[in-house]
Amino acid sequence: MDELPENLVWEILGRIRKTGDRNSVSLACKRLYELDNEQRISLRVGCGLDPANEALASLCNRFPNLTRVEVTYSGWMSKLGKQMDDQGLSILSGYCPLLSDLTLSYCTFITDMGLRYLSSCSKLSALKLNFTPRITGCGILSLVVGCRSLTILHLIRCLNVNSVEWLEYLGKLETLKDLSIKNCRAIGEGDLIKLGPSWRKLKRLQFEVDANYRYMKVYDRLAVDRWQRQWIPCENMQELSLVNCIISPGRGLACVLGKCRNLEKIHLDMCVGVRDSDIVSLAQKSSNLRSISLRVPSDFSLPLLMNNPLRLTDESLKAIAQNCLMLETLRISFSDGEFPSFSSFTLNGILSVIQNCPVRELALDHVYSFTDVGMEALCMAQHLETLELMRCQEISDEGLQLVSQFPRLHVLRLSKCLGITNGGFRTLIGSYKLDLLAVEDCPQISERAIFGAARSISFRQDLSWMN
Repeated sequence: MDELPENLVWEILGRIRKTGDRNSVSLACKRLYELDNEQRISLRVGCGLDPANEALASLCNRFPNLTRVEVTYSGWMSKLGKQMDDQGLSILSGYCPLLSDLTLSYCTFITDMGLRYLSSCSKLSALKLNFTPRITGCGILSLVVGCRSLTILHLIRCLNVNSVEWLEYLGKLETLKDLSIKNCRAIGEGDLIKLGPSWRKLKRLQFEVDANYRYMKVYDRLAVDRWQRQWIPCENMQELSLVNCIISPGRGLACVLGKCRNLEKIHLDMCVGVRDSDIVSLAQKSSNLRSISLRVPSDFSLPLLMNNPLRLTDESLKAIAQNCLMLETLRISFSDGEFPSFSSFTLNGILSVIQNCPVRELALDHVYSFTDVGMEALCMAQHLETLELMRCQEISDEGLQLVSQFPRLHVLRLSKCLGITNGGFRTLIGSYKLDLLAVEDCPQISERAIFGAARSISFRQDLSWMN
C-alpha cells in the first residue's frame, strides 16, 4: 500500500461509499487514516455523541474538509447523555471553514445563540432545521444576515419561529432557490408575499400547515390582499407542494398557481378552496409539467367555501390532458369520509389523462369511480410502468386479471383493496411479467396465492384498519 501513488489511493478511497467501510479501511494503516481524514467531506452524528461537544470537536478536528454535517437526535432520551448545544454550533463554525450544508434534527438544546455562531459560516448555502423548538425568528434572521449565500432553507416543526423579518431579508438577497416551511404554526400563507424579489429565483417551494392547527390560524387579510395587487415573479418555479393550505380566489397562493410557466412537479394535498379554474390556469401555463398529485379534502364545513364550488371536476383533468403532454406521474387521492362516494373525478376524466399523456406512474387512493372498466382501458396504456391501487374497492378479480395484458407494466402495488381475492392473480402466476408485486392489508389475499406472480414479492397483512 505504501508504494501505491497517492492519486490511486485517493481514487480507491473515493469509491468506498459506506461510512462503516471507510472507518474500517482508515484503521488499516497510518497512510489510509490520514488520507481518509482529508477526503471525508460529510459527517452524520447523533445520540452516540457523548460527551457531545467534546466528541464533536474531536471529529471536526480530525476531518478538516467537512462540507456537509447532519446532527440528528431522533429517539433521544436523557439517559443517553446531554445533547449537543449552542457550543456545538460554535465548534462547527470554528472548525469547519468549508461547511456548506447543515441539518439539525430534534436538537432541542439549540437556541438562537447557536444560530448566531453559525452566521460566521460564509460558505453555508443549505440549512435544514427539523423540530428545533427553541429557535425563533430572531435566530433565523441573524443567520441569514451572516450567511448571504443561503440557497436552501428548510424549517420543519419550528413552532416558535414567529417573526418573519428573515423572509423579507432573504427576499432582498435574491439567492434562495429551495424553501420548505412545514408545520411552523406562526407562519401563514400570507407571509410568503414577503419573499418579494426572491420569488424570481425560487425553484422549489414546499409549504405545509399543521392539519390540527389550520382552522385556528388567524388569516392575515391585509397580507393576503397584497398578493392580489403585487406581481409575483415565479416563472422559474419547478416544484410546488402545498399541504393543508387555504386557497382564496384571486389572492395568495391562487395567484402563484397560474404563473409557474416552468413547473415540472406539483402536489396539492388537502388544500381548501382550490377550484377548476386554478387547475385549468395551471395546466395552460405549465406545459412542462411531469408530475401532478391531488389529494382532495372532504371537509366542506368552512364558511370560506360556502359560496364557491365545493369540488374539482373532470374539467381540471381534461385541461391537464389537453395541455400537459409531458406528464409522466398522476396521483389522485380522496380523503376519508363521505366524500369518495361523491367523487369529483369520473372514470372518463381520469382516462382522458391516461390516453393523452405519456403517464408512466398512476396511483389512485380511495377513487371509487375507477372500476374494472378502467382496468380494461389501461390495456391500451402504452407508457404505464407502475400502478398503485389503494382502497379502490370497485376493482374485482376480473379487473386485476387484465394486468397481464398491460403493455409495459413492471410494478403493481395493492393496498386495502376489498374486492380482490386470490383468484385475481391467476393470469400472473408463472408469467413473471411483473418485476415487483406488493400487497398490503388486503383481507382476501394470502401470501401463498401470490407466489410466482412476480420476480419480487412483498406481502404484509395488518387488518386493524378495518376495525
